[in-house]
Amino acid sequence: MAPIKFGTDGWRAVIAEEFTFANVARVAQATADYWKSEVRGRELKVVVGYDRRFFSDRFAQTAAEVFAGNGFQVILTPEPTPTPAVSFAVKQLQAIGGVMITASHNPPGFNGFKLKSHYGGSSDSETCQKVESFLDRHPVKAMPLADAVKAHRIKIQDVRPAHYAALKKLVDFPLIAKAKLRFAHDALFGVGAGCFEQLLAGTTCRVTTINGQHDVLFGGINPEPIEKNYAKSQAYLKRHPHDVCLVTDGDADRVGGMDGRGKYLSTHQLICLLLHHLILNRQGRGRVVKALTTTAMVDKMCAAYGLELVETGVGFKYICAEMLKGGVLLGAEESGGIGFPGHIPERDGIAAGLMLLELLATEKISVNRMLAKLEKQFGPHHYGRIDTHFPLEKRPSLMEFLKARPPAKLLHSPLADMKTFDGVKYVAADSSWLMLRGSGTEPVLRIYAEAKTEAGVKQLLKSGIVLAQKMACR
Repeated sequence: MAPIKFGTDGWRAVIAEEFTFANVARVAQATADYWKSEVRGRELKVVVGYDRRFFSDRFAQTAAEVFAGNGFQVILTPEPTPTPAVSFAVKQLQAIGGVMITASHNPPGFNGFKLKSHYGGSSDSETCQKVESFLDRHPVKAMPLADAVKAHRIKIQDVRPAHYAALKKLVDFPLIAKAKLRFAHDALFGVGAGCFEQLLAGTTCRVTTINGQHDVLFGGINPEPIEKNYAKSQAYLKRHPHDVCLVTDGDADRVGGMDGRGKYLSTHQLICLLLHHLILNRQGRGRVVKALTTTAMVDKMCAAYGLELVETGVGFKYICAEMLKGGVLLGAEESGGIGFPGHIPERDGIAAGLMLLELLATEKISVNRMLAKLEKQFGPHHYGRIDTHFPLEKRPSLMEFLKARPPAKLLHSPLADMKTFDGVKYVAADSSWLMLRGSGTEPVLRIYAEAKTEAGVKQLLKSGIVLAQKMACR
């Protein structure tokens, strides 16, 4: 039996190698066994959704058939559906949990099994480890789809309308509806395609969807909201200017963006724009939760407005845990995952996109002018990241080396702090920082940096590579 290991957000593997119908059935059976044996007081109801990847619908059907065979009431989506819509359905329908068949932003050859808990967010590490412990304890039990539908064990139901209704309550939808915004949406060939058109049908806003067709190869890119995947949409926007362009990833739980002429907007900039909006325009208060790899401008904004800042490890499940405690104004991570209170404790790229439209409708100035104001108040912040191969067996030694020998300075600024709860992060007095952490499941080392200038970022990343090479050669 192939080993199955949950990573930062679910189990992911290459289709037809490890991600097979047999292995999906094994994981579904383990999940069913875990929920039945260890989760009390909840109806055996599960929501199963899927994205646009190759055979995602068939993999979702396999999972649904296993849950039905184990006595669960299954809500199965009829077509590719955004992950946040599935998460919202879990919470709204008071299900014991949910499963989303998706590999999110990974290359087209991958697929995955995201596990959702009853609160409508990603299951925590402990839950995922317990599911792993149930693997192969019992043989797979399954009920064929046609039989399960006939027996009312599986119900085919579109969960998107309820999610859309919740989104319209989360934002000031009447304000957006009359704002006459002309914006583009790059769906990166993912399940977000058409969502903004459906949400804003009948309003004064005009939506242009780019890369909206169903293509299991994602047009030759990875469906991740980063600049190298925007070439086609940038060329289009230069010819056809809009007010702004929103971007969603493969399963629409993360957001990215460009200005109306195709200039790249980093996820860090979008997070800061949203935080500005929530604090100043919405007069919001509460704790701000961010992953370690997120811009230091968030720290400065929280200090300026007297807000408590909580830093978590990388992975939205850690932000979710803080959101479940209550009192959170915004939860955000470097990869574009953003969550809002009063919704679900989950990243939602469509919700974040609508909130950005609400900001534009409120301030009625360009996104570039907004960013210029933030930079004038809090200073320039440039960011970079490199992923490099690094042996898994040498990673513990590297982390111990980094903890034991922190640099005295970063870019001539004295070291002010070192954080070691998810990798090692060095923070300088001038707020520039360098961080090294390993991938959850691959021999990959991620090196992150932020500084006042692009040159400073390149210098920090280079120093991170040098540190890694020293240990790799030992």
